[in-house]
Amino acid sequence: MDISPPLLLVWWAVMGLFVGSFLNAAIYRLPREDLSVSRPVRSICPNCKKQLAWFENIPLVSWLVQRGRCRGCAVSISWRYPLVEALTSLLWLWIAWESGVEHWDLILARVLVISGLIVATFVDFELFEIPDEVSIGGMVIAPVVSFLVPSLHTHSRLALELSSGGEVDRTGALLASLIGVAVGYGVLWTVATVAERLYGREAMGLGDVKLLGAAGGFVGPVGALVTLVLASFVGAIVGVLNIARLVCFLRRRVRARRSSRTWSDTLAAARCAGQMLPFGPYLALGTALALVYWNHLRVWF
Repeated sequence: MDISPPLLLVWWAVMGLFVGSFLNAAIYRLPREDLSVSRPVRSICPNCKKQLAWFENIPLVSWLVQRGRCRGCAVSISWRYPLVEALTSLLWLWIAWESGVEHWDLILARVLVISGLIVATFVDFELFEIPDEVSIGGMVIAPVVSFLVPSLHTHSRLALELSSGGEVDRTGALLASLIGVAVGYGVLWTVATVAERLYGREAMGLGDVKLLGAAGGFVGPVGALVTLVLASFVGAIVGVLNIARLVCFLRRRVRARRSSRTWSDTLAAARCAGQMLPFGPYLALGTALALVYWNHLRVWF
């Protein structure tokens, strides 16, 4: 029996909700040495460590019914949990819509990438690190997925040139993925190394370098460069806005305390604090755009 496209879109959105619940567990557990994605088997409350019953772990619904609190200790449950579930559902729906519901293999490949990017984004926002399970795992999985789903690189000119026929085949997709990993990792590693020598301090974490390497495996070498440009552009805008926000906050505090701190001191303090921004989320954004909208980006660039 054929399933209508609208029902398939709903199916992908619902599946995204449940996968989002799993991603929440990964976001919490991966950075912690005493936990793993598979241990403990059942979800737990981060505060009281109480194992959650099935009805306490229904995506979005449980959080709303319990009014954002644990049934065991009554401590507030972070807004991140329903946000990740809803975001994952919406992104899976977006991927299915843009890919075409008939291309289930391409959808699976893309939602796999998007799910990893969600984990990297929220861990980086919280702890300023990117789990190796996402970055190194991505670099390992990307060539395999590219070989199994060559349509992932359909719009890559390099993949087409490396293929034997008139369309991208498994060999072309695999080679384009491997080159993409090398280019993504190599370019950002070079930038980080040069910046560290110029400024005498670490300018970028190795997690960002590995994440762009993984991204290159899915979007190809040119896609990796476009991802870096997009991430740098968005990150710079957010950085400037963050510095402006800090300047306003510090000047209000100066006036309230009638301090003698000058504008120069305020700008220096705001600039120092404003530089503490994770870069992984912006790499994730650039990767997602290159993954789905590569044709539009290629024309634009």
